Amino acid sequence: MKPLVQVQNLSKHFPVTAGLLHRRIGVIKAVNEVSFEIFRGEILGVVGESGCGKSTLARLILRLIEPTAGNILLDGEDILALGKGELRRFRRRMQMVFQDPYSALDPRYTVFRSLSEIFGIQNVKIGASELEDRIAELLKTVGLKPEHGRAYPYQLSGGQKQRVVVARALALTPEFIILDEPTAALDVSVQAQVILLLQKLREEFDITYLFISHDLSLVDYFCHRVVVMYLGRIVEILPAARVSTSPRHPYTRALSESVFVADPKAKKETVPIEGEVPSPFNLPEACVFATRCRYARDICRTIIPPLTKIEQNEFVACHFPLK
Repeated sequence: MKPLVQVQNLSKHFPVTAGLLHRRIGVIKAVNEVSFEIFRGEILGVVGESGCGKSTLARLILRLIEPTAGNILLDGEDILALGKGELRRFRRRMQMVFQDPYSALDPRYTVFRSLSEIFGIQNVKIGASELEDRIAELLKTVGLKPEHGRAYPYQLSGGQKQRVVVARALALTPEFIILDEPTAALDVSVQAQVILLLQKLREEFDITYLFISHDLSLVDYFCHRVVVMYLGRIVEILPAARVSTSPRHPYTRALSESVFVADPKAKKETVPIEGEVPSPFNLPEACVFATRCRYARDICRTIIPPLTKIEQNEFVACHFPLK
């Protein structure tokens, strides 16, 4: 099967400057030589600690920020080779749902104006009557009523705001949507509603998702495969069902052991990760997890472990993968 999205050796380095002359004092490697594929209709999860590069990766894929190196292909076409006008038209095929619905909507705009704005930005020729029908249809699709179009963001609940943000992402019927922790700012009951909505929309419109989250239980339920990141690098790619049962990388294993189980009889013995997270200005030269890994040996500190295929749909960047 041909992948819809291909990310090849993607990197983003942010220079750090200081003083009046903005003297360069270092570089933060937010995303470092990342490669993976997303197949059409798939939900690919991305997990990792805060600061590991998940949100930067999302913005790179949509070219909201420019990469330092690498390639991004959507259905075989190189996004980085597109000019400004071509990229704007190309963005009809890919959208993003941001993490915080409270800041994703302009508080001065009604829902109707927020949703209609995207048609103007993309120069879509649509009459006033047709626009009203289209926005009413979008609101109905995400479980809202046409009268919500007259509301301002402050008049909506958190869940309703997120539904409006999802409706905006759907406005131009994209093939690919990046979901950057879309449930993080919501109550648990509302989270479930949003996830069920996203599942329904994927089945109805054949949408491909990249789903970024901290919640391993949610990723296990919602996603097909998972990319695990640590300090800007991919350490493991595996089926979502394996994340909580038998991951092969020590970091992924530590993440899975830290998941809380709401059952007093199912108490788990966890081994905390020891040591401090390395400074982003001075990352380890070889395995990025070697300074905190209890299985690390000399080779882990001198040679970068390649992302190697272990089994079908499973890749691990570790010299000594766990059994």
